[in-house]
Amino acid sequence: MPRFNLTPKDTRFYDLFEQDTENLVVAARALADMFEDGSPDRAAQAVYIKKLEEKGDSITHEVMKRLHRSFVTPLDREDIATLAHTLDSVMDFIEAAARTQVLYRMSEPTPRARELANIILCIATRLHEVMPSLRNRNQFARVLRTCVDINRLENEADAVHHAAQAELFDSCTDALEVIKWRELYQHLENATDLGEDVANALEGIVLKHA
Repeated sequence: MPRFNLTPKDTRFYDLFEQDTENLVVAARALADMFEDGSPDRAAQAVYIKKLEEKGDSITHEVMKRLHRSFVTPLDREDIATLAHTLDSVMDFIEAAARTQVLYRMSEPTPRARELANIILCIATRLHEVMPSLRNRNQFARVLRTCVDINRLENEADAVHHAAQAELFDSCTDALEVIKWRELYQHLENATDLGEDVANALEGIVLKHA
């Protein structure tokens, strides 16, 4: 006898994750623009990124609220929670990088900072492009290919981060400046690390449901 699901699965989660990655791309692009040479008003750009971070928080809260009230979910509950919180953490580090640049009144961003910001943008873009594929098992292979690409980008970010640290100690004699730049580089590196964590979460979901 066929089994029928009397309670429909709440597919709104997919919509929320796609909104979240879209917001992440906007924030990552704003950070990359902020780190360009001669960017006109970095303080205003940091405020804008903060508003995007708050929007991301609202999406995360909606995911968790919906998770608690949904009887049947399209993905495992722990996977939904992990994906939501990890995406939120990527946004947090993007905002932290923007805030640090302005709060410490730092000089023009270094080429390495710009490289890292652009890698963050690439990772965010890949995540947004592939998120709709989570709805369809026929698209799971695409998700896995994108996860491999994001892993490559994170490895690239590691190399840039290491080069940035070496160049910082070679060229900067002001201890305070070293501290500022190390903190900024770490926020950028953390954003790429968490982007890879999102990819790992997606990979786990796909392998579980394939």
